[in-house]
Parts: sequence; C-alpha cells; structure tokens
Amino acid sequence: MKEIIIQGIQFDKKSSFQRGPALAPPLIREALHCGSANYFTENLISIESTRIVDKGDFEIADYFDIEQITAKHLQSNAKILTLGGDHSITYPIIKAHTLKYPKLDILQIDAHGDLYDSFEGDKYSHACPFARIMEDGLADRLVQVGIRALNTHQAEQVEKYNVEVHHMKSLDLSAIPRFENPLYISLDMDGFDPAFAPGVSHHEPGGLTSRQVLDLIHSIDTEIIGADIVEYNPDRDVQKMTAFLASKMMRELLGKML
Repeated sequence: MKEIIIQGIQFDKKSSFQRGPALAPPLIREALHCGSANYFTENLISIESTRIVDKGDFEIADYFDIEQITAKHLQSNAKILTLGGDHSITYPIIKAHTLKYPKLDILQIDAHGDLYDSFEGDKYSHACPFARIMEDGLADRLVQVGIRALNTHQAEQVEKYNVEVHHMKSLDLSAIPRFENPLYISLDMDGFDPAFAPGVSHHEPGGLTSRQVLDLIHSIDTEIIGADIVEYNPDRDVQKMTAFLASKMMRELLGKML
C-alpha cells in the first residue's frame, strides 16, 4: 500500500493580483487539527493512518525547486497531497509526477482556466500553469469544472489544447465522463462561490457549492495519484471559513487517496 505524503508549498510569488496564499498551508493544517471535527471522511474512512506522512512546509526561494521537492517525495513510491500556495505550483508538481506517471489525467476545479500563454509578461504566472502543462504534453486529458471567467484568448487555448471545460453557466456534474488514467486533482479554492470561500484573492461570483465539489470528489472511481489545494488567501478570509473548507477538502481527498 502506498504512503501519502503531505507537503506544504509556501509560494505565491507568481500571484498577479494579491499575495497571501504562501501563508495558507499551516493554517489549513491548524483547521484540520483544531478539534472542531473528527478525522473521518463522509465515507467513514479515518485519515488517522500510519500511511499518511506529513513532511511539513517548504518556503520556496526558486520556483523550480518545487519540482525537485516533489520528485524527491515521489521517490518513496508515495502519493502526494500538496497544500499551496498559488496555482503556479501545479506546473512543476505535474512535471515531477510525469516522470512516474507518463500518462495521467487532470481534474481542475477552478473559476479560471489558467490557460494564458503569458500573463503580465510571465509564462509561469498563476494564470498560466495549464497552458504549460498542455504545451509540454504532460496530461492526456485536462478536465476543468467550475469555469466562469474565460476570455477570448483562453477560449482559443481551450480549442488549441483540446481541454474539456464544464462551465458553471451550464454545469451538469453527471455529464463529466469517467477518468481512465491515473488522476491528479487540482483544487483552486476560488472554484467555490465566494459565499463558501471568501478567503481567495479573486472573488468570482456564481461558483460551485461545497456540496457540489464533495459530490464530484466522491464520484471519482479511478486511482487518485496526487492532488493540490491552492489559492487560499488567509488575508481575505472571514472567521476562518475558507481554512475550514480547505481542511474539509483535504480530509476528503486524503480519504479518496487512501
């Protein structure tokens, strides 16, 4: 049975609007362990498991160190759950995963496509990771759920890279096809409606409910080999609502990965 490694990546230097997500990993853990809830998932799986190993948080000076940290953790034949951090971290994390999984699918839960070829002169901006991933051929399929902020450039990128987009304006979760390959889940906290997750840098109304995301995660019946939770900005949170939602999602993702 594979271990699951938790790694915190404290990095938000690629954020385009507001800094803050670098502060998130310890606060998500604090919410998870504060005693307000138990350690069981909704499907009665306990995450108090010897198979889960928390490697702590890493303060990142060089963006490309993220790939090396992740690759080192993958050497132990473990799955990895990453607490971010802005969404730019997903590209180097996926690069590390493809050394082990040459064929994988990605489920991206997000308000934004993050498919810009370049944003504010930076090809590695948090607005660009999935353009880099698809450009490099690192994912067999990219399925995006919750999208509600595309522009014409990103719509063109969707067509260019054959991205499967499930827009909020016409969302039908039952229409999301089954995944066949090992699956990586990237959960951007702004995929939720701001009513559920006020602690994000980019408030985009009309988003997913917490229940919809939970149901989506529970419905997955292929192996989840890795995941990240990104873009929680504690500086914008209200009564730690978003921290607790992120910790709930962390618990459910760990349960599915177990």
